[in-house]
Amino acid sequence: MASFKAIVIEKGEGGQAVALKDFDEAGLMDGDVTVRPDYSTINYKDGLAITGQAPVVRRFPMIAGVDFAGTVEASLHPDWTAGDKVICNGWGLGETHLGAYAQKARVKGDWLVRLPAGMSTREAMAIGTAGYTAMLSVMALEHAGIAPERGPVIVTGAAGGVGSVAVALLSKLGYTVTASTGRMHEADYLKGLGAAEVIDRSELAGPVKPLAKERWAGGIDSVGSTTLANVLSMTKYGGAVAACGLAGGMDLPTSVAPFILRGVSLLGIDSVMAPLARRREAWKRLENGLDRAKLAAMTTEIPLSAVIGTAPGILAGGVRGRIVVNIG
Repeated sequence: MASFKAIVIEKGEGGQAVALKDFDEAGLMDGDVTVRPDYSTINYKDGLAITGQAPVVRRFPMIAGVDFAGTVEASLHPDWTAGDKVICNGWGLGETHLGAYAQKARVKGDWLVRLPAGMSTREAMAIGTAGYTAMLSVMALEHAGIAPERGPVIVTGAAGGVGSVAVALLSKLGYTVTASTGRMHEADYLKGLGAAEVIDRSELAGPVKPLAKERWAGGIDSVGSTTLANVLSMTKYGGAVAACGLAGGMDLPTSVAPFILRGVSLLGIDSVMAPLARRREAWKRLENGLDRAKLAAMTTEIPLSAVIGTAPGILAGGVRGRIVVNIG
């Protein structure tokens, strides 16, 4: 095809403009694998890029979308041939490299992960970058020695994409999960994913004490700012918290007290540039480590044409679970 449908972000004198439009195939960037995306998803970073609320996009014009799962159409890379099912997320997609909200993508073969045999491309994007990030966070907690017998763990922003998958993953592994959310009407939803307890995020929103009462052996935080600072102050001796998001802000108003008096570890989780070996391990574990019924319960599907109108909701905290985008 000479052109294809894509969500394109452009920048002019009047600011940023976003539209679903025809994109000329000749405008695709360099890469040794051409893919037909089947599905994508909407992540928090996609919401920032489409609305322009943060400087996510580094070049214009840009095709938005930070992840896709699809089928290889052509390849000059030795690891991939036409017909292969692949996943791509991170590596600058939708930021510095033309992204996923398009009927065609050209990327580097070294960026791709083979779709697990027991997973469809739709399921892969129901998981998406958010779910993959949740698994990286779980792996980091395990590496830090935070096993289920150490005590309960907390997941903040629990009704969102990362949080929903994290609750489901941790509960299946045997952890006792406390889910923190600003939407207490989603308590039944979170308990259905495996949360043993649901608390209002206001419990983590007050002034931060250097050390507060010990409550959790570990946690996965997608909020940042005061929420993360309070979680750190409430983490038990020798515990660890995986930080993977900034929905509440990039600041961290804490002290060194949790680290030097309780030996708490703050684990940074980066999904964009994670090495291939870690990516493959995460996706392999997601193949069998995530209850498919729970995944289905947290997932809704929209067409490509609905992405622009849906994106602001994820920034406002109005989206529950995961949204799959059918590229069509």
